[in-house]
Amino acid sequence: MTADTERARADPRFDWQRPSLVLGLIALALHLFANGNYGFFRDELYFIVCGRHPALGYVDQPPLVPLLAAASYWLSGGNLVLFRLLPAVVMAATVALTAEFTRTLGGGRYAQWLAGLSLLLAPYFLLLGVLFTTDLFQALSWLGIVWMLVRLEQTDDRRWWIIIGLTTGFALQAKYAITFFVVALIIGLLTTRERRHFLRPWVYVAALIASLILLPNVLWQQAHHWPFLQLGEAGVNGKNKVLSPLAFLRQQILLVGPLGMIVVLCGLWAGAVRPSFAAARAVVIAWVLLFATFDGLNGKAYYLMPIYPALLALGAPRIETLLRGVRVRALFLGAVVLAGSVTLPLTLPILPVGLLVRYIRALGVMPSSGERLKVGALPQYYADMFGWRQMAAKVAKVYWALPPKERAHAVFFGNNYGEAAAIDVFGRPLGLPPAISGHNNYYLWGPRGHTGRVIIIIGGSTKHYAKLFHSYQVAGFITSRYAMPYETDRPIYVLRGMKVSLEHYWPKVKHYE
Repeated sequence: MTADTERARADPRFDWQRPSLVLGLIALALHLFANGNYGFFRDELYFIVCGRHPALGYVDQPPLVPLLAAASYWLSGGNLVLFRLLPAVVMAATVALTAEFTRTLGGGRYAQWLAGLSLLLAPYFLLLGVLFTTDLFQALSWLGIVWMLVRLEQTDDRRWWIIIGLTTGFALQAKYAITFFVVALIIGLLTTRERRHFLRPWVYVAALIASLILLPNVLWQQAHHWPFLQLGEAGVNGKNKVLSPLAFLRQQILLVGPLGMIVVLCGLWAGAVRPSFAAARAVVIAWVLLFATFDGLNGKAYYLMPIYPALLALGAPRIETLLRGVRVRALFLGAVVLAGSVTLPLTLPILPVGLLVRYIRALGVMPSSGERLKVGALPQYYADMFGWRQMAAKVAKVYWALPPKERAHAVFFGNNYGEAAAIDVFGRPLGLPPAISGHNNYYLWGPRGHTGRVIIIIGGSTKHYAKLFHSYQVAGFITSRYAMPYETDRPIYVLRGMKVSLEHYWPKVKHYE
């Protein structure tokens, strides 16, 4: 424990220059400045639509994030900065609490600045503060659980297990991925002196609390034949890129940042060799297990990201001990800021898009989505913020050009939930009826009473349309310079007279991915 930490604990006055507070405010200001640029992300549109259909679960996620997304869209009136206010606040809190956790672990001011800045400028975490996705609460929840384990060890107050159970249950309502972390963390704890807790009831009370919170969603999944497992199988068996362990590690470095990864490696070393707390060693073991699991299951590299705030907090005090000179410390901290500033536009939308394209070309870097997707001028997470409003406007033009009798039966069929959700969100003010699709939860909502008499669709095979419909006609064209290649430069078709009932044909459009 450093002298800085001792003085901070001895002084009861609140320190308005505390690194956690300053860094949290900087993170929030950055996101308030940048989050309104570009447009709504594909998944955000889908979550808004899911949240408008309240349920105990959905094909591809638990209910919490869709419900919050729909509420945020309604409250914000469609303003993108306000809609993304919650991700910005959560990310700012994660940055602040990472710095505070560093202080709890004995880090002085330098260590707190280092851990907080490393997280604030990490490419993945910058993007996490932009997008309203199911990863929204993961980093904060994983960090919180580790912090609670440290407090449990410090105080031996077993009531911390209740809060751990509540936190786990809450996180499970946003994304199931925390299950992997909890299991890996338990295995890690069993190798330490803290395994004593598993001989007492409190840990099982925590497990019961988390299970009861998740139970309604589990029952929903069971009632719908476990669609999330079908979805996971698609990812393992072809949707996601297959990465070697070395390539998977390289992706970790890109997502955290090279200098941030140095802090992480110091955290792994500090947790493995004479850790101050048993929880620190458990986190290191959990990282190893999760790395092997996610890479072995062809998981995306970012699945492991929520563990890094804790590892940064573990590593920063170690670097603070190693770097004793003021100049050397300042040089390393400056290098973190400089490197983070160079990569910042890649995941924080601060540049005009034309300038961003030139910047990416100059750097010679095209961040990966982790999927087998062909990208254009922008990485997938940026490209999927473009073209949706224009697409809805073009579809509306086709829809309103139909004769009134045809228009009364017409419906847009989305090839994926992004297209369908864009129509449901942006097409509603344009007078378009709700879209249908076979992709993920749209499949469960069914054809919504449509028979297939008139269907509007983007792209596809004319040979297939000739077999399935009495006629088809090109009625428009969509183009968006920066959208994903498969979402642009395609015709809009009007399909007429489906030869079989759409309701009868519906099982064939099912697409869980």
